[in-house]
Amino acid sequence: MMLREEWQLTGAKGSTLFLREWKPEAHELKAVVCLVHGMGEHGDRYKHVAAHFTEAGIALIALDQHGHGRSSGKRGHMHSIGAAASDAALMIEDAGKRHPGVPIFLYGHSMGGNVALNCALRLHPPIQGLMLTSPWLRLAFRPHPAVEWFGRRLASIVPTMQQSTGLNPADLFRPGYDQAAPIVEDPLCHTKITLHTFTEVGAGGEWALANAANLQVPLLLMHGTSDRVTSFDASSLLAENVAALCHFRRWDGGLHELHNDIEGEKAILEMINWMEEQL
Repeated sequence: MMLREEWQLTGAKGSTLFLREWKPEAHELKAVVCLVHGMGEHGDRYKHVAAHFTEAGIALIALDQHGHGRSSGKRGHMHSIGAAASDAALMIEDAGKRHPGVPIFLYGHSMGGNVALNCALRLHPPIQGLMLTSPWLRLAFRPHPAVEWFGRRLASIVPTMQQSTGLNPADLFRPGYDQAAPIVEDPLCHTKITLHTFTEVGAGGEWALANAANLQVPLLLMHGTSDRVTSFDASSLLAENVAALCHFRRWDGGLHELHNDIEGEKAILEMINWMEEQL
């Protein structure tokens, strides 16, 4: 059994951030994981991940990023990569207050992986380790240079202009894992991204790759070789740049959401085992 609580915090730029926590009812708490979700989704899509974590005595706290889920803000809009990293650091600070003395891990998926990595590199929060799954450092495909140039120019004029992410749900995960979290039927999910967010995430990914050697905590990095959304090659480069602190787990044939993919349970157990090694 696991217990669930929810609350709100005031984040960067006055954002109202919605958070929830799942914690074990019977087990002694070994660690707390702070989760930063991906573009267009929200923290409650990780309830099945929380179920496995809590069985292992690990709590999971997940915020809805600004412009997502039950947090405030225009859908798909980010103030800046720095503001998003600050919101992640605020979640970590709150986790420390809720569970004094318990080791904390930061976990970011996709866009949230970019935010979590920037948080660790820029703000050095008090975490035991960092876990990134399919981080959006670069996309798996490269838009036409003319489209990129026009998008950057337009973002400087109308930064909050929304466009479709063009995400195909079939690219997220292969069916077969019975606990996988659906996205199409989820009313809190969306397929919108603003021009400013797109340019911020892209710039944040390049900055993180260039500064990855400065990471000061152990990193578990997991990416599927068949990811059609975010770049497996960019994760390989990140692993090279972080070097000895990184454990890079490649999932042959894996799609974007490894925790929902056909080997989702194995991916979640990989995270648990890695955290227990760090403890």
